Amino acid sequence: VQLQASGGGLVQAGASLRLSCAASGRTFSTYGWFRQAPGKEREFVAAFRWNGSGTKYADSVRGRFTISKHSVNKMVYLQMNSLRPEDTAVYYCAATSRTLILSTMGRKNEYEYWGQGTLVTVSS
Repeated sequence: VQLQASGGGLVQAGASLRLSCAASGRTFSTYGWFRQAPGKEREFVAAFRWNGSGTKYADSVRGRFTISKHSVNKMVYLQMNSLRPEDTAVYYCAATSRTLILSTMGRKNEYEYWGQGTLVTVSS
């Protein structure tokens, strides 16, 4: 199973980007987006259940980022608006076959499958 993340790039503060995550040939029960800035730990950004029953966001992105899906194409997206320099990081999509409860969606070790990461750079 492979996850493929794409859509990163270099943008100015205030701009928008949409990241995409494709899973090879299947869907999972829970998807998450994480990010890792240089010299920092990988941190949680957003997650949701594929069946639409639960969504979770990090406080730092709530109201600016939106996680969504395209059921037919089996794609997961992260729409990022009002980007800030502190959003600069490598963004990873992750997935698990388990239906996570909200309190565990932000934990890296709950996800078995990870994409390769896509770099987002926000200039001031």
